[in-house]
Amino acid sequence: MGNPLAPTWLDQPAHINALDAKVWPRHASRRATGEVEIASVGVSELATQFGTPLYVIDEDDFRARATAAKHALESAAKKIGTSAKVYYASKAFLSTEIVGWINELGLNIDVASGGELAAALAGGIPAERIGLHGNNKSLREIGRAVTAGVGAIVIDSEIEIERIASAAGAQDTIQGVRLRVNTGVHANTHDFLATAREDQKFGIALADVPNLVAKIRSHSHLKFLGFHQHVGSQIFAVEGFVESTKRLLALHAEMLAGGDIPEINLGGGFGVNYKPADDAPNIGYFADAISAVVEEQCAKLGISVPKLAFEPGRYIAGPAGITLYNVGTIKDVKVTDVAAPAVRKYISVDGGMSDNARTALYEAEYHVTLASRSSTAMPELARVVGKHCESGDIVVRNDYLPADIQPNDLLAVAVTGAYCYSLSSNYNFMTRPAVVAVRNGEARLIIRGETEADLFARDLNYQATHANKNEKS
Repeated sequence: MGNPLAPTWLDQPAHINALDAKVWPRHASRRATGEVEIASVGVSELATQFGTPLYVIDEDDFRARATAAKHALESAAKKIGTSAKVYYASKAFLSTEIVGWINELGLNIDVASGGELAAALAGGIPAERIGLHGNNKSLREIGRAVTAGVGAIVIDSEIEIERIASAAGAQDTIQGVRLRVNTGVHANTHDFLATAREDQKFGIALADVPNLVAKIRSHSHLKFLGFHQHVGSQIFAVEGFVESTKRLLALHAEMLAGGDIPEINLGGGFGVNYKPADDAPNIGYFADAISAVVEEQCAKLGISVPKLAFEPGRYIAGPAGITLYNVGTIKDVKVTDVAAPAVRKYISVDGGMSDNARTALYEAEYHVTLASRSSTAMPELARVVGKHCESGDIVVRNDYLPADIQPNDLLAVAVTGAYCYSLSSNYNFMTRPAVVAVRNGEARLIIRGETEADLFARDLNYQATHANKNEKS
């Protein structure tokens, strides 16, 4: 019988050492010794060589998921007589190495800041395959994007029309732009992740679109590529996409009277399994359902099917990554303020909200396993927490781990490839972990872990003080 403190969706596992393929990278397995390995590299070896916490990416899984997403979305578009661009959402996880993979696999990439744009360009992807987002793009960011020749800049407010037109005019070039539209559709997701309701910072209200499209078209240095939507993140149900796409296509048809609109960007946000209890649809389900409604609505409206664009990010990066932690202190906490008093095991690890902020930000749920060995002990309800000075510093809120968990065991948390490194911080002066890619039995460092020296690199008083000390010595 499970612990009464466990949420209803969490079942006590029948096999505590099992690695559920729904959440673990495709090249994760247990050795005969019980140790978890990723792409034939053991977690103990990874921890010894690179330290913990440690982000680990199954490179072939990442590549396979990117390829699968591209194939599914392009194939669905082809079935309805059009084509599709697939943009990797760089905010999920970004490094110049990742940009290289994306470029090699033939995907595009979207960025949302000057720093992300710099990383994309440094990674070698052609600028015309970059899309720039953001609700408050600076003049410098806009100018840099125009100079680089990015394929599309997504307009998020009226003032950006003049800013982009001015930058393009100054360089005597024509800049492709999309207009982000807030369709008012609320996808089935956490409030903080929903991005298409009217009362939020992103997008243009439907009623304001005709005037803004006319303004865009009035500038000879702007090319109106089409509309853009994004209805949320971590979405399992297709209904929100369908309704929002219907509204966007109606707008598309209306605006065709004023000129050609070659494409429509339908966003992303396709959900993934974070825990074994989840049941996320395959991306092909979304691709087929969305393309079907595009074909149906275009026929109904009497218009040609435009080119499509999509932005899967989490779907590609999330399941390919895990995080390794070293166990520190352990305590059993008796909870008495519930109907049936029970015990929850608190397991502290050497990271926390500085390397995974999603649990605190979104009340996200994760899945964890004992990774350095297997166990024959009974499963106990556990909460994996970090070492930060915050009661909300939780890594895994609810899961079962073996009762014999002990200090210096290694834990692996699944599906941390997206939005963990991206949201990482130096809170409590913690150093950010390294990122390692594993492939064919080899581990390769792609982002080194920070040191305490890195923490003081921009501290001018520290630099001046230590420079004086070094001079005197």
